[in-house]
Amino acid sequence: MIIKRGDTEGSLTDYLAYLALRGLLETAKLLPFSLRLKVIGSTTAHLIAPLAGYSKRVRENLALVMPDLPKSEVKRLMHSVPANAGRTLAEVYSGADFKSRAKTAKVSGGGLDALEQAMAQGQGVIFASGHFGNYDVPRAVLSERGFKVGALYKPFTNPFFDVYYRRTIGEISQPIIPSKDRSGLVKMIRFLKSGGMIGMLVDVHTARAPALQFFGKRAATATSAADLALKHNLALVPIYGIRLDDHGHYELVIEPPIAHTTAPEMMQAVNDSIERQARAHMDQYFWIHRRWKAETRQARIDETRP
Repeated sequence: MIIKRGDTEGSLTDYLAYLALRGLLETAKLLPFSLRLKVIGSTTAHLIAPLAGYSKRVRENLALVMPDLPKSEVKRLMHSVPANAGRTLAEVYSGADFKSRAKTAKVSGGGLDALEQAMAQGQGVIFASGHFGNYDVPRAVLSERGFKVGALYKPFTNPFFDVYYRRTIGEISQPIIPSKDRSGLVKMIRFLKSGGMIGMLVDVHTARAPALQFFGKRAATATSAADLALKHNLALVPIYGIRLDDHGHYELVIEPPIAHTTAPEMMQAVNDSIERQARAHMDQYFWIHRRWKAETRQARIDETRP
């Protein structure tokens, strides 16, 4: 059965799933901001993470890249990492409510001057970040300061929820550019050439990408961010939104631009930057996703050998 809602259509299953998830997120908005983060964070850590296997994945990733980490710390992170992911979810879907708090974030890292110079000259900037802290803090802070900051995102397979997501994160800044096809790439390049700034989360496994180092292990890392920076003479700037507490206090870390060399060398510098932030704030890195697929497969092969 096909359901049509405005210009969007999809299956009945998609529509019901959208209604359920939107209902949960909208209900959470009725709570005070701090309580909202705690409730969604706790629900994610105690209910969703064990059922979805997230806690197990945190343990496996830590065992791979930090095998000497004390068991007590691993156990703590198995809880605190999913809780942090839940808080990020609650913040992102709070839209304007989140922005009103994040815009007052402390700014550090030494890279703000480079952004102001780029804006004055009408030059675009590519932000490189990872699944760490709250990755929408940069948009909230910089758009409030007059920077043209857009968002590149991977569309959801559920068309109804995708519309809801774009509308919600669009409350922070515009444009919201899908990354699924060439038209999205064209829009992004036009935006960058017009002096816009856009962020990419680069710490995801990408098939057939160069195997660079991340936490001392091979991690397939796409070079697209550096490729664009080199091709269009744009600054590639590591940037992070660090959560300081559950009351809407954040720190925006803007590092100096990565020197233009080769794409793999530049992305290795980005990986090193993300690793430094992750080591300094272990709870706030997304240890849930499968970042080291090649290393994990090899470890499993080695375990089966006599």
